[in-house]
Amino acid sequence: MRQLLLLIFVFFASQWLFKKLKRAQAAAGAQAGPQGAGATRASHGPAASRSAPQLPDPLVRCAECGVHTPKSEAIVAAGHRFCCTDHAQRYAAHPTGRDAR
Repeated sequence: MRQLLLLIFVFFASQWLFKKLKRAQAAAGAQAGPQGAGATRASHGPAASRSAPQLPDPLVRCAECGVHTPKSEAIVAAGHRFCCTDHAQRYAAHPTGRDAR
């Protein structure tokens, strides 16, 4: 009975040690990987690059047609956002204010 308990203890201790070593190797590889390879992405330390997920680009609505476009791809003209240059030009050609009557 004592041998069985000792065997179970050794098994769990070896599993714990294996996981601990695996985590240490992964942390060492993550720290040496981006900095050693000359990565161009700026970060505030190795922990910041692992813990901060990339957020998707917010969508903005085209003032002409209403289609949602990623903010980075939208065209800004006259304080409005558009999905393409044609819509920005078409919107600029619309009569506004008193001229619209």
